[in-house]
Amino acid sequence: MTNDTTTSDTATWVAVGPAGAVGAIHRADDGFRVELYGLRAGRSGTYPSLETAKGAVHKALGPLASRPEFHAH
Repeated sequence: MTNDTTTSDTATWVAVGPAGAVGAIHRADDGFRVELYGLRAGRSGTYPSLETAKGAVHKALGPLASRPEFHAH
């Protein structure tokens, strides 16, 4: 699993699961904005930390889903 939380100039992290990209996290002035793709589109929000945003993406995938990898872009 890639959890690139140390790159201070990173603005976007793409969440990748077994079926491909499932969403993205974007750095915002007020925290980290979650964007979900596909059937989950429209379920987004802003979170105070990157780790909280990653947890929200994982939770949105459902109870049996594996935690996605997060790739900094």
